[in-house]
Formats: sequence, structure tokens, C-alpha cells
Amino acid sequence: MTFGEARAQFPVLERFAYLNAGSAGPLPRAAVDAARDRLERDVVQGRSGTAWIEELFALRDAARSGIAAVLGTTTEHLALTDSTTRGCQIVLAGLGLSPDDEIVTTADEHFGLLGPLHASGARVVVAAADEESIVAAVTPRTRLVAVSHVLWTTGRRLDLARIREGSGVPLLVDGAQSAGAIPVDLTGADYYTVSAQKWLCAPAPSGALFVGDPDRLRVALPTMFSPESYDTDGSFVPKEGARRFDSGWIAGPTLAGLDAALGVHPEWRYEAAAAVADRCRELLAPLVEIVTPPGHSTLVSFRPAGDPTELVAALGEQGVIVRELPGRNLVRASCGWWTSDDDLRRLVEGLGG
Repeated sequence: MTFGEARAQFPVLERFAYLNAGSAGPLPRAAVDAARDRLERDVVQGRSGTAWIEELFALRDAARSGIAAVLGTTTEHLALTDSTTRGCQIVLAGLGLSPDDEIVTTADEHFGLLGPLHASGARVVVAAADEESIVAAVTPRTRLVAVSHVLWTTGRRLDLARIREGSGVPLLVDGAQSAGAIPVDLTGADYYTVSAQKWLCAPAPSGALFVGDPDRLRVALPTMFSPESYDTDGSFVPKEGARRFDSGWIAGPTLAGLDAALGVHPEWRYEAAAAVADRCRELLAPLVEIVTPPGHSTLVSFRPAGDPTELVAALGEQGVIVRELPGRNLVRASCGWWTSDDDLRRLVEGLGG
């Protein structure tokens, strides 16, 4: 697949320099067609019957296999969820934390992780967003370290294996800005979340949760997909593997779109995304202060000379879609394997370069 052929899968790129996959990736035509076909099937044939159920479970199996391949794991370790946040909630509920327990996190986490952490009942310890500070914040009361693989603010990538080895406690990873954007190595991660609507370009809501040892995490938020068998008193035998943590029903059109989206990513996606992020840094460096460390991720966050809200709005009027990071005086450009040099030059021109 050539770059032109790969890029042509996304109709939005015909009009916009779309640099916002960190919020929601561009939808490929194949995903929309698959979702529409599934919805048309439902409206004509109804949403019931053995064939309908079997088709939906087949779509779930395909989605599980596809995301497991992205993470370099097996389906036995993967639960289907509707978001990264849901994955965090599943893990934190299953750990059964108390006010006597501590969780170490960083000051650069998204509320999708921070919210569940603070609702867990444990004491939340906030460290600086670097490996040394995170490990140094761990105490005998620490039950969990919870951080992003790639920080949604600065785009810095954390060394998961180093954190896990140094802390000696389980590690929950927010993979919203990494899965599908950079090669994922799960070494060190006990739990790893995925938001499929971002860098995997799938419909929302869709996502997944990697669980390294499913038998060591309690099923605290059971759904219809959790039990292998159950009794009327509510007791149940959980399914084998991480399937017991599936967060609930995902609509057929969404599953069909997710499966199709997973099939559009070329083999050279990671190398191309890294190269275009480097090119973005190169073009922006004379114009703004870049805060993303070189070579860390496909995000390029920068501090503009003027008001970031006004800048993002002005760029949007010019067909350049980027994201302001509220309260941080930062603007973020998300560089995907589909991003062209022309997209980057349109961003530069919008900045006055």
C-alpha cells in the first residue's frame, strides 16, 4: 500500500489538515461503510435471532484479536471495553483499595485516569512526570502505580519496564496516546488500556483492557459477559481469561466499524508516524516553543506566542485541526501515519511561518 493509497482511505483529509487523532482519529471510509452495512442489516432483518447473536459474537472475537495484535498479546489477556476510562475503572474496582492504600500517579494525567483514581478510595500521591520521581514516590503503602504510556500533555513517553522494576508494585497504564500510534511493548504493564477511537481510527465508543494475570484481579464490575455460569443468588463462575472483564454491550455497527478500521493500517505505520512527528518538530521549531521531547511520541505539543484558544480557532477556520490543552497554555498537534507534508505546511502557514 502506497502512502497515497493509505491516505485516500480518509475522506476528511481531502478538506482538512487533520492533526487531532489524540482526541479522535480520522474515520476511514471502510469503517463507516461497515458500520452502515451492519445498521442496514439490523433495520431490515431486526436485532434478534440465533444468527444475529452469532454474528455479534464473531465481531467481538474479531475486535479482540485485532486489538490483541496491536498490543502484541493474546486474546486471553484482553477484555473489550468502551473506553480507556472504563478500563481504569475495572482495574481500580477489582483491586478493592481502601484509605490505607496509596496510588502513585503524575501531574500530567488525563481526568479519564485521574477521576477513577480519586474515586477509588485510596490516597492518591502525585509525582512529577518522570521515571525517577514516580519510583521515588512509592512507599510500603503503595498498592498501584497508574500513569500514561504517552502523556497527553507533553507527549513524553514513560519507560514502563523501568517504573515497574523500580517500584515493585502493579502498574496500570493509560494507553490512550500510544496504542496504534507507537509500537507497544507491554513489558512492565500489569494492566494496559486502549481507546480505539483515537489512533486506531475506530468508531466510538470502543476500547480494550489488557490484564496480565486475570486470576489475580477480582471481577468487581460484572456484566452479562463475565460469567461462564451463574446462580440466581448472584454467585458466578467467571469466564477464563480477561473476557470476564468485558465491560458490556458494544453495538454491532460499532464493532463492524472497529474491525474494518483495524484493517486499514499499513505495516509501515509506526515508522511513518515517527518520521512525520520529527518533521513537524523541525518545521515548528523556529516559530514556537516545543515541549515534547524529541523521539518520544506522535504528539507535538507547543507553547504559542499568543492566546492558544484564539490560535486553535483561527487555525480551524483555515482548515487546520489541532487541540488546545486547557489551563496549560499549550497547543497539541497529533501526527499520524496519514499526515502529509502539506498538512504540516498548512499548520506552519497558520502560525505565520
